[in-house]
This record gives sequence, structure tokens and C-alpha cells, in this order.
Amino acid sequence: MSLLQRCLSGGVPLRLISLRRVRTTSITYGSLVPFKLSDIGEGIAEVQVKEWHVKVGDRVNQFDNICEVQSDKAAVSITSRYDGVIKKLYYNVDDVAKVGQPLIDIELDDDVEVPSSIKQEKQEPANISSVEDSAASIRHKHEKKLATPAVRRIAMESKVNLLDVAGSGKDGRVLKEDVLRFLGQISKAPSNTSYTPHTSSASISKGEFQAGTLKDDEIVPVRGYTRAMVKSMSEALKIPHFGYNDEINVGRLVELRDQLKHISRERDIKMSYMPMFIKAASLALARFPMLNASADEKFENIIYKASHNICIAMDTPGGLVVPNIKNCEQRNLWEVAEELNRLHEAGKRQQISREDLIGGTFTLSNIGAIGGTYASPVIFPPQVAIGAIGKIEKLPRFDAAGQVYPASLVKVSWAADHRVVDGATMARFSNLWKEYLENPMLMLSELR
Repeated sequence: MSLLQRCLSGGVPLRLISLRRVRTTSITYGSLVPFKLSDIGEGIAEVQVKEWHVKVGDRVNQFDNICEVQSDKAAVSITSRYDGVIKKLYYNVDDVAKVGQPLIDIELDDDVEVPSSIKQEKQEPANISSVEDSAASIRHKHEKKLATPAVRRIAMESKVNLLDVAGSGKDGRVLKEDVLRFLGQISKAPSNTSYTPHTSSASISKGEFQAGTLKDDEIVPVRGYTRAMVKSMSEALKIPHFGYNDEINVGRLVELRDQLKHISRERDIKMSYMPMFIKAASLALARFPMLNASADEKFENIIYKASHNICIAMDTPGGLVVPNIKNCEQRNLWEVAEELNRLHEAGKRQQISREDLIGGTFTLSNIGAIGGTYASPVIFPPQVAIGAIGKIEKLPRFDAAGQVYPASLVKVSWAADHRVVDGATMARFSNLWKEYLENPMLMLSELR
């Protein structure tokens, strides 16, 4: 006798199952495979999860973006290798994921053949409600900000991450006014708004952490770009540094930049002084290739680099990072400026690629953007030289007739590896770089 017959004949109360509950509970029994974080090269053993593009229950196809991760060398996009449904996320945002360990679980489509190395036994959930609760919990943690397509387009065009924007709409929805307010184009939100967003750590700049503001000790893990700099600067301590400082009168360079401003607006390329410093350095390196060099591992050979891949030290929300502009010897001023602007924008978003971080041959650091005149820069190994440029100042100087005049001056501090570069070579290189900047027409005459 069936269970239904026994219940009806024996007077046992029959509890009807909610068909609505059954329909809305998505339980499938396809092949469940763990998607492991693959080796992304250069001996990287772990990465930090910066953003999820999926949540539990989402359907993905091959090559769809799964998440953004950041190692101590670069930001990397992880894409799906399978077609299927996301069943589990193993990490929250800012967690550290290990290479070779599961990143997500994907339930594959029926027609997908599961590789033998990752086959798992099909398992039935012991409790439907617990599965629902777990999925809802993960879905809540990783759900993206609510916003209409129009608002998302405005944010994309303005290069704004919606996760950093406080939503004043229902359920925290980000409105057009919220994005404009974030950009500073309209006034602050009214004080009676009912939504108080959580401020992500990525949206807080390092400058906001000032002495005396912390009530308790705070432990901050060394991750991302900072970890890479720890390794590089530890290696730099093995290099015998020597320094050389000088002062450059950039009055004519200031005039040149003023003359280029209207072209800058037409081309929509910001032309700061830095592209001019970079291009002058590249021209000088062509005459002094020993400064655009590196040594082999045992320091038995010096490799003079044909390409001038000039690194630019940048202060980003994730710490100091040193990307480089490839082949500066082949680029004109506008091309250098355009590439520099691209790297600055990527640095603000902490999305500088691995390709932008490798292969550097020479480094410049613009400390003047923050303040200061002279510095003691540390060489970025395996390079052999670095320059730190101070701020441009108006200071009194004497002309050839002995008359005082206001001069636009900038200080430069060079450091070089004394095993490769001697003081006289460094001074000659600096003098040529200085000549290009003090007589920019000379520099422009040599541009290709």
C-alpha cells in the first residue's frame, strides 16, 4: 500500500507540500566541479580577491569574467573554463585565495564532459532550506550595487566604480544624482537620507589615516603592490648606491607647455611636465646607454637595453607601484603623455596590468607632485639608475648682467649603482638631460 493510501485509510493527517516552494527551489544533479585558481606565473602563490562578477545561482559560459584578483605584481581577470551554474563562492572580497585551491564550484551542463581529474560524486543536499539559506547569504554578500543601465553607463563613462558610490534610492539603489554627487558636480546629499552605505576600504585613501585618529591598534596585512615593493626594496639594499643632485632652470619649458595647452585640449590629452622629463631622459639615455642597463644574476655581464622602457613611480590607493612606458625612444611627446595618462587612470583603479609592470629599464619619480625638492631615491632592481624630480619653484637668481630675476627652478636627485655607473658618467648624463629641458627646442629638434 502506498503512503498516500495509508494516510487516507488510516485517518493520518496529510500535510500538502507547497508546489510553489518546490518550483522555486533550484536543485539539479549535474556534475559539480571545483574551479581551481590556476597558476598565473612568476611564482605567485596567492592573490587577493578584489571584485566578484558573479554570485551563487548565476549562469556562466566559457570565457565569461568570474572575478578580479590582484597579486603583488598585477591585477588579473579570471575567466570561466566551463558552461554551467555557479553553486559556491569560496572567498569574500579582500580574502586571499591560494593558487591551486578551489575558487568557485560550477555545476556543469548535461552535455559538458567532465575532465577525469576533477570528477566528483553527485551529492544530494541533506536539507533544502539550509542550501537556500547558504545561497541567499552568499548572494547577499556578493550582490552588485543596484542601478539602472543609464546610471551604469554614466558611471562607466566617468570611470566610477559603483561600489564606491553611496546609493540614496530604495534598497541602496544608486541614482544618477548619487554618481554626480560622487564626482563633485552637485552638492552633498540631504542629511535625512535613510540609507547609510558601508564604506569599502578601497574607497578610503591612505591620506585619511592620520596620526591620532585611531583609538586602537590596527593590523593591516601586507598585500598587493606593497608586497612587491617590500621584495624589491629588500633587494635594493644589496646595491651600492651613490647620489648626484642638480638644479634646472625650466623657464622655457614652462613657456612651451603654455603654448601646447590649446593643442592638448584639441587632442584631449593632458600634457604635464612629466612627459617632457621622460622624453628628455630617453634622448639622454641614447647617448649614455650604460644607465639604461641591468646585470645578469651572477653580475658577470652588463646588458645594455635597446628599448627605453621608462618606469614612473606612482602613489596609488593600493600603495607605491612602478609601471613603465614602453619604447619611449620611439614615441613623441603626445604619445608619451597619452600612455602616462592611461597608467595614472589604471593606478587609481588599481588595475595596472602585468604587462605594464614588467620590462622596465630606467625609473623617474615625480616627488614634486606631492611636495619637496631633493630626495634620496632607491634604485628599482635590476635597473642601475633612478631619478627623483622635485617641485617647480619660483626663486630669485642672477642673470648674466648681474640682475635678479624670478627663475622657474626644479631640483633633481639621481641615484645609480656604483658597480655599473661612475660619478662622471652620471654627471654627464644629467648635464645632457638638463640641456634638453633648459633648451626645449633642442629636444624637439631630435624627436622622431
